[in-house]
Amino acid sequence: MSEPVIQVQSLSFSYGETLVLEQVDLEVRAGEFLGLVGPNAGGKSTLLKLILGLYELQQGYIRVLGKPPRLAVRQLGYVPQFPTFPRDFPISVEEAVALGRIGASGRGLWGWLSQSDRLAAHQALAEVEAEDLARRPIGRLSGGQLQRVLLARALVSDPKILILDEPTANIDQRAEGEIFDLLARLNQRLTILLVSHDIAFISGYVSRVACLNRTLICHETQPLTGDLIHRLYGGPVHRVEHRHA
Repeated sequence: MSEPVIQVQSLSFSYGETLVLEQVDLEVRAGEFLGLVGPNAGGKSTLLKLILGLYELQQGYIRVLGKPPRLAVRQLGYVPQFPTFPRDFPISVEEAVALGRIGASGRGLWGWLSQSDRLAAHQALAEVEAEDLARRPIGRLSGGQLQRVLLARALVSDPKILILDEPTANIDQRAEGEIFDLLARLNQRLTILLVSHDIAFISGYVSRVACLNRTLICHETQPLTGDLIHRLYGGPVHRVEHRHA
């Protein structure tokens, strides 16, 4: 069994008096594709931000690649649920992707993209099959195209771990399938931790599912029982089957 690249032990976290995470234990192994699921306000995004070092640890232990999270941040690629810049910002796709090299290159990028920055941006765009978008303004992208660009921005610094927060929440079903097929290919060289609201869909791609609703249950990918779903979501979850010709 491969070594864990993310270790979380006895983790608890509160916003004021509101307990969001309680005694969470989790290990993510090298090369794994782990899905993190659970209800809204169950603590999923909070857990990601603690692993990324964006929040201060209150109680418990986290190590990422054997280091405290903030010391490992340059080896992590992060795709947020929403872009961190306005869609009408006057920036090209190439420039938006190159922003992911700021920490690695140690300098600002506006108007000063080096040849190596441009090459890295184009390589990342090629890996997500979006190199033809390089010159396009970021505001002229569809939802699916934007998610590919955000993924390229996360890849441009050559991370060892890719962390994604609901990457397909705002795109259509066809684009969702294409993004997950792409992630499956990236998993051949990267460890992936992904938050999703769609238990049934991600189970066809991930190696394990971590179910988080303040506390955490982790299991291999297999059919989820009604009892487990009820305990996780605090009530029944209705499934809808879609059939297409």
